[in-house]
This record gives sequence, structure tokens and C-alpha cells, in this order.
Amino acid sequence: MKIRFLFIIIGLCTGCLQALAQIQSNPPEDDTTRTTGISEHRAGSGFLLVNNKNATLSFSPYITIRYLNQSGFDDTYTDYFGRTSTLDKRNDLQFQKVTLYFKGWLATPKFRYFVYVWTSNSNQGLGAQVVIGGNLQYQINKYLDVGAGIGPLPTTRSLYGQWPFWLRQDARPMADEYFRGSFTSGIWAQGEIVENVYYKTMLGNNLSQLGVDAGQMDNKFDTWSTALWWVTGDYGRLAPYGDPENHEKVATLLAGSFTRSTETAQSQPGSDAPENSQIRLSDGTGLFNGNAFGNGSQVLEATYQMMDINGGLKYKGFSLDLEFYMRWISNLKSNGQLPVSRLFDKGFTAQASGMVVPKKLMAYATGSYIDGEYGKPWEVTAGLNWFVMGNRIIRINPEVMFVDRSPVGYFSYPTLVGAKGTAFMINVELFW
Repeated sequence: MKIRFLFIIIGLCTGCLQALAQIQSNPPEDDTTRTTGISEHRAGSGFLLVNNKNATLSFSPYITIRYLNQSGFDDTYTDYFGRTSTLDKRNDLQFQKVTLYFKGWLATPKFRYFVYVWTSNSNQGLGAQVVIGGNLQYQINKYLDVGAGIGPLPTTRSLYGQWPFWLRQDARPMADEYFRGSFTSGIWAQGEIVENVYYKTMLGNNLSQLGVDAGQMDNKFDTWSTALWWVTGDYGRLAPYGDPENHEKVATLLAGSFTRSTETAQSQPGSDAPENSQIRLSDGTGLFNGNAFGNGSQVLEATYQMMDINGGLKYKGFSLDLEFYMRWISNLKSNGQLPVSRLFDKGFTAQASGMVVPKKLMAYATGSYIDGEYGKPWEVTAGLNWFVMGNRIIRINPEVMFVDRSPVGYFSYPTLVGAKGTAFMINVELFW
């Protein structure tokens, strides 16, 4: 409890502190040019369409294709309460995701805009299959950058802004997916407190707004998330995963986040909504489902609190990343008696990678474990990243997954709720 209060105090203070570097409103860009000194196109920098004294406009496309085979999963799943369901396993090819970024500045480089069209084609026909969003940001000075619009709550490291520079192509490890928040509308401040120490603090509508209309949200506007991270040795301000840049000196990361939100049954995204971050029990049951605890009652409102501590290391093509999560669910309000008054889950993720062929071929493995009150699921994955052009612009990513009773899953995620067994996917990614 004392640690949670410390994060709250730090978050309030950082909103008043000044920081040192401009924070981008556009997607991240590959650090290759800055790290190696080689002049080449960087993934995410896009095409420069307008460049004059009054404005700039760049266009950057992101495209992925995914083949997914879940035939190695068990056919059925029985949850903690003895309810059995049949898994709808997939074996298909999807033009998985297309994101079109438009970004630049107006009047002054301090005033930046970011607009995107985002599709999740595995969700054809569902809400939020196509999203048009963005934000506006203004650099007050070199210490403080403020923004408003749709943005990621920095609940875990994968939401610090480095996507899609992950080891797995557009797929978080199971524990990260279980504990994290997502994207919502809000306001934020971010920057650099002292050299190489960064922060972001955000106040938003709820944990995940994709697929949720304004009438479904509560009127509390109390979703708050703050992250602090310290990097050394040119690790990368947005903390990207892996080391295709081949750091000659040890580069490290130490970070932490704290998040609090009041959530209601009505404000939750659909179970198959893209970027779904429903609050679930560790057996995969949605907290706000009718009869979630098997006694006929439904949770109507709850308070979510989550603390995340993570660290990373990069050296000569190798990387190691560790992340620990703790989540408290309290202040449960329901339409009947509940068997619990609060919930506490914890878990961790470990990720490691190494460059088999410099700049070209990476091998990686990830592991996740959740120590929950209604199950203790785990996941192990192993895969390759082939950087076709020797940078992050195009990559081909085959991966095999070993899963035991996954508590997370939706159409744009490679596993299913309750999945046990093996699955395989191969992804092609273009990020210009």
C-alpha cells in the first residue's frame, strides 16, 4: 500500500515538473540512424508530403498480414467454476491490420497533430473494426509537453509508445495482455525530468474506449495512469524491445507505472473488440459478466488499481526484459451477494532475444505467468524476426506458442480465452 501511495505522489509531482525533450505525437521511428550514424530511411518516418515555413505533413503506412493456426489447442475449456465451453479455433489468413498515419506541425513545430485511420480486419463486422482517431500536442518548453485526444494509458511498458517495435509482431505476452489498460480519450503531460529520466501522466475516460460509445461510459472521468522510466547507454527513449542496432556498450532500462480507474459493466469493450482490455478473473471469466462468480450475481462497478515494475538490458545484439505486475480490484458493487470483497493478482513476463545474423535475423523467446485467485495460467513463445532490409521497415515473423489455460484472447490476438496447447503464426509487417 505504501508503494502505491508513493507512485501517486510521484505522479502528481511530475505533472508540475519540467522535462527535457520533445515528445512525438507521431508513431515511433527506428533508432538506426541515430545509433549507427548511417543515413537511411527510418521505419515510421513516412513520406514527407508538405514542408514549408507554416506546416509539415507526413504520411506513414503500417500493414500486416497474419497466418494463424490454432488447431493444436484443446477443443473445450472448463473454468474455475466448472463451466465448460467449446473453443472456436482458427486456421486462416488475414490481412490483419492497416494503419494510415498523418502527422506534422502547424504554425510552429511546438504545435503538433497526429491523425490516423486504423483497421483490424480480423474483426470484420464488429464495433471498432475501423477507427479514426488522433491527438493534438504542444511543447510548452523543452521540459513539458501536453496533449489531448486518444492515446495509450502507460499502464505497462508496451504502452510507453514504442509499438510496433516489439519482439512478437503485434502481440503482447499473455501476462501483459491480462493486466494492462489500453487506449482512451484524455489529457496528458510527458517529458524528461532529468537527463534520461522520462515520465508520462494521463487522465482519461476509462481503461479502454475502443468499441465503447459515450453513453456507455460512467461520468467519473477518474482513470489515471503515470509511468516513470530511466534509460542508460542509448537504450531508446520509448524503450523499444530487442537490439538489432547492436549496442556496443551496455544499455539499461528501469521503469514503473501505477494506474487507477473506476470501471463499470457498461463501460467495458466487447469481448472480441480490438485492443480489448476487459478486466478478467485469472480463469478468463470477465469480471462484469452475468453470473461471473457462479452464484447468480453480477458485478456492476469496481475499482481497478495496477502497479507495474519493469527493466531491460541490451548489449551487442542481445536483449533481456523483465516485467512484474500487481493488480488490485476493490470496491465491488453488484446486484446481489458476492463471494469476495476484493481481488489481488500478480504475475510476470520475461523476454529475451539475440541477433543470429547482425541486422538481419533475430531469435527470441518469451514467457508469462499469472498467479491469480482463480487460476495460474502460463505461456511460452519462441520465434524469429527476419529484417528483410536490415532495418525495422519490413520483417517476417514466424512464432510458435505453448499456452496453458490462457485468460485472454480476441480476434486480433493469437490465442483464445481458455486455450491450452500449441499454436503457430507467421506475420509479414511493413512500417514505412
